[in-house]
Amino acid sequence: MGKTLLAVLALFACTAAQAGEGDVAYRYASVRIGGGGYVSGLVFHPAERGLVYARTDVGGAYRWDQASGQWVSLTDWIEAKDTNLLGIDSLALDPSDKEWVYLAAGTYTTPTAGNAAVLRSHDRGAHFERADLPFKLGGNELGRGNGERLAVDPHDGRVLFLGSRDAGLWRSDDHGAHWSKDDSFPAVATSPSATATNSWRPQSIGIVFVVFEPASGKPGVPTPVLYAGVSTRETSLFRSTDGGRSWSAIPGQPTGLRPSHMHRASDGSYVLSYGDEPGPDTMSDGAVWRWQPKGNRWTDITPVSSKSTPSGFGWGDVAVDASNPDVLIASTHHRYEPHDVLFRTIDGGRHWNEIFARSSFDHSNAQWTSAHTPHWMTTVAIDPFDADHVMFVTGYGIWASRDMRGFDKGGTVHWWFQDRGLEEVVPLGMISPPQGAHLLSAVGDLDGFRHDDLDVAPLQFTPPPRYANGESIDFAEQRPSLIVRSGRLRQPFGSAVRAAWSEDGGQHWQAFASEPPEGEGAGSIAVSADGAAVLWAPHDARRVYVTRDRGQHWQAAQGLGERLEVLSDRVDSHRFYAFSPQTGALFASQDGGASFAPIPGEFGDAARGHGQVQLKASPVKAGELWLTARDLPLLHGDAQGRVLQRLPGITGVDAFGFGKAAGGSSEPTVFVAGRRGGQQGIFRSIDGGQQWQRVDDAAHRYGRISLLIGDPRVFGRFYAATSGRGLIYGEPLESTP
Repeated sequence: MGKTLLAVLALFACTAAQAGEGDVAYRYASVRIGGGGYVSGLVFHPAERGLVYARTDVGGAYRWDQASGQWVSLTDWIEAKDTNLLGIDSLALDPSDKEWVYLAAGTYTTPTAGNAAVLRSHDRGAHFERADLPFKLGGNELGRGNGERLAVDPHDGRVLFLGSRDAGLWRSDDHGAHWSKDDSFPAVATSPSATATNSWRPQSIGIVFVVFEPASGKPGVPTPVLYAGVSTRETSLFRSTDGGRSWSAIPGQPTGLRPSHMHRASDGSYVLSYGDEPGPDTMSDGAVWRWQPKGNRWTDITPVSSKSTPSGFGWGDVAVDASNPDVLIASTHHRYEPHDVLFRTIDGGRHWNEIFARSSFDHSNAQWTSAHTPHWMTTVAIDPFDADHVMFVTGYGIWASRDMRGFDKGGTVHWWFQDRGLEEVVPLGMISPPQGAHLLSAVGDLDGFRHDDLDVAPLQFTPPPRYANGESIDFAEQRPSLIVRSGRLRQPFGSAVRAAWSEDGGQHWQAFASEPPEGEGAGSIAVSADGAAVLWAPHDARRVYVTRDRGQHWQAAQGLGERLEVLSDRVDSHRFYAFSPQTGALFASQDGGASFAPIPGEFGDAARGHGQVQLKASPVKAGELWLTARDLPLLHGDAQGRVLQRLPGITGVDAFGFGKAAGGSSEPTVFVAGRRGGQQGIFRSIDGGQQWQRVDDAAHRYGRISLLIGDPRVFGRFYAATSGRGLIYGEPLESTP
């Protein structure tokens, strides 16, 4: 198997990019939201206090930095063509060497997704080497909170095992550089019994954890005894006593539920969590078991019955105190009535107490978390050096305590949101108006945010309404305090109209009076330059609609069909545009959105037959448009169908936008995430696209950039929406020209 080496610099927030000839040095940082995405795993290093790593489902991996008190991203160097590697399906550390960290990277197992890779580092993630695998992983698929499916031999760090989702068990004998399949592992790992279907398609879960028995080996010699668990309701737990050359099922094990985690206690026993489904989407039954290999004794230590609520629930994880085998913490999963909780035992599971019953939560680090209840708690971890320090993951970040043992004496456990630096949201829309807040965003799962200060985590948009997903947002160019947005609903505002408007720059919102007569809300929304008309293309609507009275009445726009995105002219309040991202069809209106006609001519035909098409209106000239696609250069044209410019240098675009003009120029700065001469990067032009300067570097790639806009008030600054790494902003280090 071939091995690709990728030596890269780790990103630290606010690190300066190194510029090459003709390029520009930039400073990069996260627009702070304070978390927001699912952290699918946590791993403490057993030999160094404070060394802990986190993995996420779509946003890469992080290491906790004790000095700065925040998480440091380890995977910002991954570029657009390898975005699939930002989903981390497992993370492993070498217990005998604190420098090694391994990432099993691969987001999806779909036919269009690329194969997975193991990313390996011997300097705690500052540099990585890549070993490509001949199969796929699913860092954003069912069972992603199980684990860890990647493990390092505690006595011989050269040896690693990786449990795949549908290709069996794999082994490396050279620190993960090369891999070979272990053909002796039972076929149940790749059989239909290990497939879950509680999603839009059946997904193979496969081998979800590999655990070495350290007491069976000695330093420098491969550990002979190890275990592997398969996500199946049949026989699921297997043991090898010869270093993985042969395997057999553990006798007497529970069946009927899927194992998700297995942890070793200091007395040599093991604790395992189970659910009827792999999670995190759903789970309605489960259990917690302790297994003692000596005597092969299984004990059901489930804290409370999974049937104690009408819909049932399962168990996400069970953590064990490294210094006391009788101290365990277990997390419920999908217990939404009334909410998920943690249970603690100090007598090995004979008696349990609910931790959240005596807990307080500090929301000051990210105030928006006050509206969220912990859920998807698929990993719980007790610090091996400090039993008071407990961390658990949720669907929106990490909570931590520093006083857990006080709970055993009747005290209250204090939790804080230990998520600083870990930005894992998916922005779906963003704007930067010429006054008011510098950035407003529509965000998947979290509605949206108004950022007056990019380095402060604000509250979400003030409800009502509250949307589960913010999907589209726009402002009136001549009245920039007037903003509209659309989204999907979240309770308790389940009956609200799925579009809203603000007249004070997004500080307060009001839902439109009604919705169009069809569609599922969200979709694409645009407001005219003077704010008088709003055009809305809701999801699953056959037509596009316009209102001139904040939704009191809706009129179907003539000449438009379905699956379109809409935008307004930034200068002429009578002009709107619509386009199909899938087919490249372009349309224009000159009567305030009442009727549309196809854009004719060379410009109108330029993107037909292409996918992932983008269309934007010129920020300074009425009736002028900019058009591109992932496999097209950037074109400048007009609504009459003429091509005004074929911009040289850029050969394909993932996202683009406009920013403040350079001093002495009337041309807005153009920012592009795409390819210049086949080279992927982020580029800017200050002369209308005639010349391009690169503004990113090997440490600042962020996978595929989905949205890119400039700041109209700060020269050189741009905002980028990533596919899972949140919102990023960059600004030049040189003085303003």
